[in-house]
Amino acid sequence: MLANTFQRLSTYLQSQVIGQPELVNQLLIALLADGHILVQGPPGLAKTRAVKMLADCIEGDFHRVQFTPDLLPSDLTGTDIFRPETGEFLFQPGPIFNSLLLADEINRAPAKVQAAMLEAMAEKQITAGRNTYRLPELFLVMATQNPIEQEGTYPLPEAQLDRFLLQLNVNYPNETSELNILRLNRGEALGIEKTEPVLVDQYSIFEARKAVLSIHMAEEVEKYIIRLIMATRDPKRYDAKLASWLQMGVSPRATLALDRCARANAWLSGRDFVTPEDVQLLAYPALRHRLLLSYEAQAEGISSDTVIQHLIEQVASV
Repeated sequence: MLANTFQRLSTYLQSQVIGQPELVNQLLIALLADGHILVQGPPGLAKTRAVKMLADCIEGDFHRVQFTPDLLPSDLTGTDIFRPETGEFLFQPGPIFNSLLLADEINRAPAKVQAAMLEAMAEKQITAGRNTYRLPELFLVMATQNPIEQEGTYPLPEAQLDRFLLQLNVNYPNETSELNILRLNRGEALGIEKTEPVLVDQYSIFEARKAVLSIHMAEEVEKYIIRLIMATRDPKRYDAKLASWLQMGVSPRATLALDRCARANAWLSGRDFVTPEDVQLLAYPALRHRLLLSYEAQAEGISSDTVIQHLIEQVASV
């Protein structure tokens, strides 16, 4: 029953976010794996629309924050407001106290704001003054970055990148999808393209997360995940080229992310077991932002995805 609900949710989102099936699928994986997602791509590729459509379907509040260089931590977390009628300070929650938060162009925020985001994402709490406040139990951050404009940006440090469960690179839709986008937009403007969203309550989401964790993963698949992770830390054991490309491997968070995301992908695919193909598919979004490439790799124009592809080729799945 739960699986059918999420299948219908996926079908609905695909119909509303045309040409971006990977974005939709990985948004649902992040939701099921209780993690956050970083999306990188040019403007206008339905990144905001995707999370808005997801917010329409699940029980919880949604808020969008446009990150700018003059943003303050209190603009995000909230602050204590003095009430003259009582002579007391009362905490006024900020936009981060929502179940779904769209952090638009997160790399435009200064270090203090990024630090506030780091605490929220890692521990589901924020600190304001002397007090600590818990965030909603259902809390998902989708952050976006524009890879084109780098002026006036503050690159996210590795510590914060590691807090994101997945990083997705969004590309332009193909010709057929572009035509369907045009027709959908025209229909919405005329009021004739209205599809009722698939509603999912929070209880169902938490139960689905338990079901995902219960998916069977064979010991050999577990060991395959570990071999992939270890190969990033000690690449010389596998390949000299891989060793020249990697400056530093990934942390145990990558192991946990790859495990949970592979399980979520298997569950969304209607299977009760995880395959090596699930692990390979999710290795790209789970590892690409965690790998620290060497200067040699950067000079050669080697991307994280190229490194991951080579990693998969070198590490045996069985």
